[in-house]
Amino acid sequence: MTSADQILAAVGADQQLAALHAQPWDDPVPLGVRRRTLPTFPTDALPEWVGAMVAAVAEETQTPPDLAACVALAALSTAAGGRALVNVRGSWVEPVNIFTVVAMPPGSRKSPVFRAMTQPLLAAEKDLIERIKPRIIEAELALRVARAAAEKTAAVAANSGKPGGDPDKLAEATDAAMVAESITVPVQPKLVVDDVTPETATSLLAAQGGRLAVLSAEGEIFNIMAGRYSSTPNLGVFLKGHAGDMLRVDRQGRPAEHIDRPALTLGIAVQPEVLADLARTPGFRGKGLLARILYAIPPSNVGYREAEPDPVPDRITETYAANLARLVSVMHDWDDPARLLLAPDARPVFLAHRQRTEERLRPHTGDLAHIADWGSKYDGAVARIAGLLHLAQHIEDGYRHPISADTIKAAITIGEYYAQHALAVFDAMGADPDLEAARTIHAWLEKHRPEQFTVRQLFNGIRSATYRKVADLRPGLELLEEHGWIRHQPAPERKGPGRPPSPTYHVHPCLHAGAQPPSTPPATQ
Repeated sequence: MTSADQILAAVGADQQLAALHAQPWDDPVPLGVRRRTLPTFPTDALPEWVGAMVAAVAEETQTPPDLAACVALAALSTAAGGRALVNVRGSWVEPVNIFTVVAMPPGSRKSPVFRAMTQPLLAAEKDLIERIKPRIIEAELALRVARAAAEKTAAVAANSGKPGGDPDKLAEATDAAMVAESITVPVQPKLVVDDVTPETATSLLAAQGGRLAVLSAEGEIFNIMAGRYSSTPNLGVFLKGHAGDMLRVDRQGRPAEHIDRPALTLGIAVQPEVLADLARTPGFRGKGLLARILYAIPPSNVGYREAEPDPVPDRITETYAANLARLVSVMHDWDDPARLLLAPDARPVFLAHRQRTEERLRPHTGDLAHIADWGSKYDGAVARIAGLLHLAQHIEDGYRHPISADTIKAAITIGEYYAQHALAVFDAMGADPDLEAARTIHAWLEKHRPEQFTVRQLFNGIRSATYRKVADLRPGLELLEEHGWIRHQPAPERKGPGRPPSPTYHVHPCLHAGAQPPSTPPATQ
């Protein structure tokens, strides 16, 4: 190339660079939202009597419907959990209990929503107590009489005057003791607790036939799980209580507690920052607790609420309360879980969904790949939701009817809502390394405010154990460019041998010129 050609090429490169700088910038997309907004809970997928209550409570409390909907599913899980299984195929069964967590900021009226959606459970619990009270009194009296008779016959055998006791009297005393031992006093029913230690939860599960719900408008239960009272995390009862795996606890000086099919329900509301803390708690993700949770992070509408909203109509409240209490009553006496089968036309619908899920788990290409621990339980969660919707539609005799294709479709719709919110939650937790790299670069740009930078300058500025080589930064740079925070500049023409120049990026004016950037909330918006 002649000197004249080199001059022209340089002029052309300068013109290209000037044109690039002159090109207007669009508003960048905040990191974490992936150029999408999170969906609102699909209340139309709920049974009519549940959806009507959700919509009415959301209106009266001026809260997003997501909160009431998630608590409603937890309430259905409380009513039916441990008493029914969805037979997906072959030996694959899913119990119909769920863990759900809603993240909303302080002042979001979480407590009134919890009260409205769970009050019927407390009323149903009271009815169960009244129903079983005569049996408790009768059993306690029979036990006292049997123990008195056993003590009396034992005394007669001991005073028989024969060495080792009279064999006939000993046999009578043994029979009397066995009669006393065979009498079981029913335990007073308890459906719901608030914050409970793992040890207490285990004891309550054993006493309540393997069924219990932790429903709370606060997230204190996670601090307890993390070891507030024991210094070490104790997750066994929560992990097995979700999976339905046999739970056996041996404690010194106390009888062993053995639960064949524990079914624990969690319905919790937390503040958004708690979600990030969960990922940093030892064992919470590694042992699979976070993968079991259905997350919801609806946007706050504080500042946009009506002062005089419509109250919940009495007929809606009464229908919801009656149906939920009836479901509790119908399912409470099931000792062996009812088996819910899929209708023939529902099976291909669910199969197609499962095939899509498998594709979404593919490394590098699937959107669920970086949260494969959660994604691997996604189909099971959809089956559980389908079971709950089915029982809510067939309160009296759900076990007599197969789960319909429409119910499976509704469960898939709700499941997709939870999948999108899980992606946002795990991104906020740092589960996506590409997003974390982009955030690290973004923070460096905010601190140094360069108008442009080279990759080599960036690498020298943030080199760490996480970013050991320049290639480690590439996914973060691509994500920032995709979101409109930076632009890759054309590479200048190479002149002679040697290492090629480091790639250069131009930076959005809001990062280097002091312009007001768009808000970058955690992935809750």
